[in-house]
Amino acid sequence: MVNFTVTQLREHMGNRNNIRNMSVIAHVDHGKSTLTDSLIEKAGIIGQQQAGDARTLDTRKDEQQRGITIKSTGISLYYEFQVPGSEKRDGYLINVIDSPGHVDFSSEVSAAIRVTDGAIVVVDSVEGVCVQTETVLRQALAERVVPVLMMNKIDRVILELKLDPEEAYQRFLRTIEDINVLIAMYDDGKLGDIEANPVTGTVVFGSGLHQFGFTLRRFAEFYSAKFQTPEADLVKKLWGDWFFNPATKKWQETDTDADGKKLKRGFVQFILDPLYQVFDAVMTKNTERLNIVMTQMKIHLTKEQETFTERKLLKAVMQNWMPAADALLETVILNLPSPVQSQKYRVENLYTGPMDDAAAIAIRDCNPDGPLMLYISKMVPADKTHFYAFGRVFSGTVRTGMKVRIQGANFVHGKKGDLFIKNIQHCVLFMGRKFEPVEDVPCGNTVCLAGIDQYLTKSGTITDFDDAYNIASMKFSVSPVVRVAVEPKEMSDLPLLVEGLKRLAKSDQLCVVSTSGSGEHIIAGAGELHLEICLKDLQDDFMGGTKIKVSDPVVQYCETIQEKSSTISLAKSPNNHNRVFMEAEPLDDELVEEIERGNYGPNSDAKEMGKDLVTKYNWDPADSRRIWCFGPDEKGANVIVDKTKAVQYLDEVKGYFEQTFSWATMNGPQCNETMRGVRFNVLDVLLHPDSIHRGASEMVQPIRSCLYASELYAQPTLLEPMFAADITAPRDAVGGVYTCLNKRRGQVVCEEPRMGTPLVNVKAFLPVSESFGFTADLRSHTSGQAFPQCVFDHWQLVQGTAYEVGSRCYSTVRAIRKRKGLPEDVPKPDSFTKNCKMIVVFFCDIFVELLVEEKICNHQMII
Repeated sequence: MVNFTVTQLREHMGNRNNIRNMSVIAHVDHGKSTLTDSLIEKAGIIGQQQAGDARTLDTRKDEQQRGITIKSTGISLYYEFQVPGSEKRDGYLINVIDSPGHVDFSSEVSAAIRVTDGAIVVVDSVEGVCVQTETVLRQALAERVVPVLMMNKIDRVILELKLDPEEAYQRFLRTIEDINVLIAMYDDGKLGDIEANPVTGTVVFGSGLHQFGFTLRRFAEFYSAKFQTPEADLVKKLWGDWFFNPATKKWQETDTDADGKKLKRGFVQFILDPLYQVFDAVMTKNTERLNIVMTQMKIHLTKEQETFTERKLLKAVMQNWMPAADALLETVILNLPSPVQSQKYRVENLYTGPMDDAAAIAIRDCNPDGPLMLYISKMVPADKTHFYAFGRVFSGTVRTGMKVRIQGANFVHGKKGDLFIKNIQHCVLFMGRKFEPVEDVPCGNTVCLAGIDQYLTKSGTITDFDDAYNIASMKFSVSPVVRVAVEPKEMSDLPLLVEGLKRLAKSDQLCVVSTSGSGEHIIAGAGELHLEICLKDLQDDFMGGTKIKVSDPVVQYCETIQEKSSTISLAKSPNNHNRVFMEAEPLDDELVEEIERGNYGPNSDAKEMGKDLVTKYNWDPADSRRIWCFGPDEKGANVIVDKTKAVQYLDEVKGYFEQTFSWATMNGPQCNETMRGVRFNVLDVLLHPDSIHRGASEMVQPIRSCLYASELYAQPTLLEPMFAADITAPRDAVGGVYTCLNKRRGQVVCEEPRMGTPLVNVKAFLPVSESFGFTADLRSHTSGQAFPQCVFDHWQLVQGTAYEVGSRCYSTVRAIRKRKGLPEDVPKPDSFTKNCKMIVVFFCDIFVELLVEEKICNHQMII
């Protein structure tokens, strides 16, 4: 029976100090959903026997069938908890979000982390810290979300690996150290001391499958009376190099007594040994010994539970002895921050406006009476046609019927684009498989809103403050680099497909839906599995089972250059009255990555950015101050720089340059792919004095031609996306892993044995274009023993250039052009512009550089 009502939840939403917003994050198959069942069982929503098997927050049918989480799912739970040292039990509201572990669904992890203040990082005790563990922990720390560690599946250490207690301790210690290395690497210092430490209670040991868990405090409380030692002092002795000497009945830091006899460390003797005894008694059906242990540990079973088989009996015994939910609640309530605490240091990361305006102050104070500031992190399907907008109230109170400003991700303060003023139809609570209506929700809580899905595509800011800036958009750890084209089997179903694609784009943060120049409907995803799920949702959920045709997966490439343009490009306007001179040069790789991370861009401080460009990347000081824009879409890793001298009327046509640059960098000349890492220098512009002769119809064409020709004069080539593949396999299957990678142009980076296991970790780079069917191929080469995780890592130059016959770049460009219905040959730069040959004359020690085009046509010199 449920231990609370929605009315109780609403009553406690106002007690901001007793709210905890937390997400459960981990590598795939490390046990997040089974562990979350323990909290749901504690709240009375499911029965004790169901917990661990129900996976309640796997709400989709395909999640239950596949055994993996695909979408992050939230639920609000109420508990009563007595803080150690307190005399009464207080009510606590815990908003839990279970997130996926598969790398293809990392955007769901980002959506979960944005609206929470703490995270339980779940780690499989056997597999240890894996590649996705690092990814999700890095995401959490970037958002200033406090992590605590759950050492899960310790039953596997005992039953499968059969490690002795000291070896088990050493394994746990290594895993905790690995987590702390990552925390030290990615923490910005604003969170204080957040290292995982069993002594401070930030590490839980247990098993989600068997629904048990414990902290050191749980055992210190049990042994405190026996040793007549304060609980706080005893906790410190139960971890690390502390050994109990039974002869002297004292603790010591050396592992031998006066006679040289080996002593057991406190964690082994007082925690693992009793645990091993219970496991052994249950699994060997030693009833007499089990009864003795149960009496000592005060474990009580029902008569029905006593008849269970070994595994079910083990779960029943451990659940009764040390329920996982008790340990998790203790850790979450004592070690994760409330909204009041967290928003003080998170506001700098969250709010994009000035830190002293009304909205920022209200967020910092978590003020329920301040301006409404609510961030929508994802859309949750309410039915076949509508979505609930799921997010977090950071300040103010959201109410049903309230008039709000809906500011989309592209909203710019002071402008009206991507802004709607509408009323909220309903406020509801996300309760796993169902939604519960509420009248209003104050700050510090998560909420779902009905009636705004037609105005927001994926995420955005909801506010009632007219001068509010947006809450910052989320950053994702993966990119949508795999694409397919879709079309209906019956053309009469085309409107249904178009509508279905709009809903699909709303339902998934990382799914990008677009229409190509040839009219194809393109769906881009992070990987094969992500695309598979998107296509299934499109066909089954958003198109009512209507059949569609899907092309073979294709990969998004980027166009780039390898050197400075060999020739300056000149293009004339159609009326021959205006001329544009440009050249292109490659940007530094490190600078490109900084731009893509958002560290440099149109919103950066111009002085700071200019200083960095000069000192770090050797730019000319004048050039660093004259960047016109970034592109495409004002945020891409391409720039256009003004290097002209005293050109008349230039400001009047600057807008044409920016618009054309944004369009051209989105559709490059080699094969209509996006450009990356190209800097275009505008060297000179000759403009007609009469404005009617230098309008958009006259300027766009020469600017576009110059941009294209400048790229093609600069050793044009492609960048292909590369996956970082993390492959786990037994030692005797590593040969099959290498064979499979070699067939697919994979580059092995390193091979590391996993300490204490027969497993080996192979890390490699794999071209995304070669990744289709990789998982199935790898399993066939290793008899199903290898498990890969692939995540987008970097862009890599394709060998050769677009004009080098026989090179990989040449063949790839031609294949892409053929697929897009373009002529297979890449156009020559001459087809866009006239050659500007440079003549260098040295006379009387004076260097004169003349630009000559046919005849020396009234052109001012560029010196």
